Amino acid sequence: MSPYNPLSPILLPWRHRELVAPLARRKIASRYRGSTLGLLWAILNPLLMLGIYTFVFSVVFHAKWGLESTGRSSFALFLFSGFILYSVFSDAVNEAPSLLVQNRLYIRQLIFPTELLAWISLISGLFHFCINTVILTIFYGWVIGPPSPSALLLPISVAPIILISLGAVWIISSLGVHLKDLGHIVGLLTTALLFLSPIFYPASAVPESLQPLYALNPFVSILENSRALLFDHSIPEWRDWLSPLAGAWIFAWFGYFFFMKTKEGFADVV
Repeated sequence: MSPYNPLSPILLPWRHRELVAPLARRKIASRYRGSTLGLLWAILNPLLMLGIYTFVFSVVFHAKWGLESTGRSSFALFLFSGFILYSVFSDAVNEAPSLLVQNRLYIRQLIFPTELLAWISLISGLFHFCINTVILTIFYGWVIGPPSPSALLLPISVAPIILISLGAVWIISSLGVHLKDLGHIVGLLTTALLFLSPIFYPASAVPESLQPLYALNPFVSILENSRALLFDHSIPEWRDWLSPLAGAWIFAWFGYFFFMKTKEGFADVV
């Protein structure tokens, strides 16, 4: 598929659909292979992190969301809803620097579409996102009540994250073949972006003088839109949806183009 085609990034898994399912299953299974609890860790990990983050930020640091009347449980919901969305991005991107090196056997098979590995990595993250969403829904129903109909639009918030993640994985994985220290840099950047996104605090808590600079972070509008659906029971303006989606699409297209232009030299390096 031509890298000049703007639909190439999203049509890629359909074009190689016979490979996607088995590779994704293998990817997910390999993460828990050999552990005693197996796939149960996919549920335990987010629950444990939810408890730790909630304690640190609501009890130790007394982080406030203006939810004094509803308490720590509501704070945990706010935190968890943002964290699971960001995890789709961070899990895929943190793996990206070594993605091609770890799959060098595929690279040496010249007929294998190595660009598909970004999708396989992302599908693994989306699998965990689905599990986390079920946990969020159960917790939400217990603390607040049945979600409003606007919550059904939450998958729209995931779409720009998917595109941003794909673009980042394609760029970083192609650079990671040549830059062995890239993994350390990416780990620092994803951690910094975690705290620079409105996950542990509302975007309104950022000083007004810094708001224009803060708004350059694409996760600000994405996370704010998702929380409007879940907690304000409102649907954001269409411009608030289309702007991050269009920007994410352009970024994914650029990442795919960059990867396809550099992939010919991968086999010589790995």
